[in-house]
Amino acid sequence: MKIVHTIDDLRAQLRGQLRTAFVPTMGNLHEGHMSLMRLAAKHGDPVVASVFVNRLQFGPNEDFDRYPRTLADDAKKLEAEGVYVLFAPDEREMYPVPQEFRVAPPGDLGDILEGHFRPGFFVGVSTVVLKLFHCVSPQVAVFGKKDYQQLMVIRRMAQQFSLPTEIIPAETVRAEDGLALSSRNVYLSEVERGEAPNLYRLLQETQSIIRETNPSEPEEIRALEEAQLRKLIERGWRPDYLSIRLRSTLKCATADDLVRREALVVLAAARLGSTRLIDNLEI
Repeated sequence: MKIVHTIDDLRAQLRGQLRTAFVPTMGNLHEGHMSLMRLAAKHGDPVVASVFVNRLQFGPNEDFDRYPRTLADDAKKLEAEGVYVLFAPDEREMYPVPQEFRVAPPGDLGDILEGHFRPGFFVGVSTVVLKLFHCVSPQVAVFGKKDYQQLMVIRRMAQQFSLPTEIIPAETVRAEDGLALSSRNVYLSEVERGEAPNLYRLLQETQSIIRETNPSEPEEIRALEEAQLRKLIERGWRPDYLSIRLRSTLKCATADDLVRREALVVLAAARLGSTRLIDNLEI
């Protein structure tokens, strides 16, 4: 595996490649990331991974400085998966001058849910992903469904900018107890790690209730959301949201949508101790 740190070296390494598959990451890699590499290998060759902790997507009170940086270990895992190139730039390489040009998703997608509680997050994500796409020139790129809204933002960005990159979704990888794998799980204490799977269990319960009751009015959806939020709070969580939305747009379902049985997804974000966890489940 080649490890490159500059855009020029990356482009030189990939010159002439016709079916590059790309997986952007922020490092501290786990089995969930490895599943993305394997999926990428099914859709393209060679596979390129990037490791870059992107300051633009962190808010002023978020964990940029303490985000785990484990490049040597990450490189070993990627090499074992047969990744061809690891692109590991530093901030000066990615942002040699202040990044004044930014990519802003439309408000009806970028300013809701995660975008509401983390203002500017999707601007930072969209900007760095577009820049990475220009560096790698991939034919396919893989993004996990765990970051459901992020996947939708990137997919829409690729469509609207007519990027020659197909966005491939990857299913969420979970521990045996159901907890979605995440780099931030390392922040959980032993007690918190025992409680953490209950977020997914609550999503499963929500999914079951929707399937069994087939609600036809938005008020029924809102009542269910409020009931499930109360359960999280009672267990000691500090939820930002638990919301049932249309899969296609992430908008709230109307009565007509419910009558037509439009596909739904339940998404949640909540803090357990000092750790903020997100998860989702399609209905």
